[in-house]
Amino acid sequence: MTRERAHGIGVLQGTALYVAAILGSGLLVLPGLAARAAGPASVLAVCAVILLAVPLAGTFAALASRYPDPGGVANYVRRAIGPTAARATGYWFYFGVAAGFPVLVLLGGDYVTAIAGIAPSAAPVVGLAILIPPFAINMLGVRTAGWVQFVLTGTLTAIVVFVVAAAVRAVEPARFAPFLPHGWAGVGTAISLFVWAFAGWEVGTHISGEFRDPRRAIPIATAIALAIPGAAYVLLQIVTVGVLGGTGGGGTVPLVTLAADAAPGVGPVVVGAAAGIVSLGVLNSYLAAFGKLGASLAVARDLPHVLAPGAEAGGVPRRALLLTFCIALAYIAAAVATGGDLQTFILIHTGNMVSIYTAGMIAALRILPRRTPGWYMALVAAVLSIALLVLNIAHLAPAIILALAAVGVTLWRRWRRRHRTRRAEAAHSLS
Repeated sequence: MTRERAHGIGVLQGTALYVAAILGSGLLVLPGLAARAAGPASVLAVCAVILLAVPLAGTFAALASRYPDPGGVANYVRRAIGPTAARATGYWFYFGVAAGFPVLVLLGGDYVTAIAGIAPSAAPVVGLAILIPPFAINMLGVRTAGWVQFVLTGTLTAIVVFVVAAAVRAVEPARFAPFLPHGWAGVGTAISLFVWAFAGWEVGTHISGEFRDPRRAIPIATAIALAIPGAAYVLLQIVTVGVLGGTGGGGTVPLVTLAADAAPGVGPVVVGAAAGIVSLGVLNSYLAAFGKLGASLAVARDLPHVLAPGAEAGGVPRRALLLTFCIALAYIAAAVATGGDLQTFILIHTGNMVSIYTAGMIAALRILPRRTPGWYMALVAAVLSIALLVLNIAHLAPAIILALAAVGVTLWRRWRRRHRTRRAEAAHSLS
C-alpha cells in the first residue's frame, strides 16, 4: 500500500460522499412532483427506480474497485474505446454535468429564503453563500471533505428521520385510493423523474483512487448508498401521499408543507436546514469528483497541462477546482440572466449524464471479466442506459457539441503531428 493510499479516505468518509451524491436536491421536490404525476402509485415508481439503479451502481462499483483512477469513467472509456471517446466522456462530466450547479445553488437559495422570510430576489445571493464553503473545504483535500461530508450526511439523515417520524402519525390510508389515478403512464412519468434522484454513481469513480482499500470500501459504500437514499425516498413518498394526498400538496415546496403539517413551527425550520445541508453536501461530494477529473484530463492533455497538479492519489487539485468554480459561476450567471428557470440546466445535466452512463457501460462490457457478476450487471445497465439515451434524444444537443469538441481536438492533434513530420522531412531533405 502506498503512503498516499495509507492516508486515504476510509469506509465512513467514502460512504458519506457516495450517499450525498445520490441523496441530493431531488429530496426537496421529487416526492411532490412524483405524487402529482402518478398519485399513490408513485410509491411503486420509487421502488422501480431503486431496482433499476442496482445494476448501474454495481457496475460502477466493480469498475472503481478494480481500476481506481481520478479519470473515473473517462479512464474506463480510454481503456476500452480510445482517447477521443474518453475525452468526450470527460468533457460531458466536466462541462456538461456542471450545468447542475445553478440547480443546486438556486434551489437551495429558494428554500432557505422561503423558510427565513427573506425576499425571493435574495435567493441567488444565498445560493452563492452556499456555494463557497464546499469549494473551500475541497481546497483542503478530499480527506477533509470526506469527514465534513460524514457530518453533513449524518445530519441530513437525522432530519429525514425526524420528518418521517413526525408525519407518519398523520398518514390516512384513504388517501391511497384510487391507487392509479393517472394509469401506468403516470407511473412511467414518475419513474423518469426519480431517475434524477438516483443519478450520481459516476461521482465515486473519480475519488476511487483516494480510498485506502478500494476493493473493500467501494462495494460497501455503494451498498449503503443504495440503501439509505432508497429508504429515504420510499418513506418520504409514502408520507407525502398519506398526508398531503395524491397531488403532493400542490405546492412547489412539498417538503415544507409536509413538515408544517406534521410539526407546526419547528417543521419548516428543520426543512430549511435540510435544504442548506442538501446543497452543501451534494456540492461537497461533486466537487471532489470535478477536481480530480479536471486534473486527470490535464495529465492526458485534454485540458491545459497547467491544471494537472493534484491528480495523484493524495494530491489536492486546487487549480482544477478553481476552473470548476469559474464554470459554476458562469452557469449560475446564465441561470440568473434567464430568469432563474432551471429546466434548461436540468436537461443539459441529464443529457450529459445519460451519455456518460452509456459510454461507461459499453466500456465496462469490454474491460470487466466476462460472465462475472459485474459483467452481467454492466450488460443490464448498458441496455437501460441506451434506453435512457433514446428517451433523452431531444435534449442531447449540448452533449453532441462537447463530443464534437473532443473530435476537433483529435483532428487538430493529427494535423499538428503531420505538420511537424512534414517540416522535419523538409529540413532533412535540405540538409
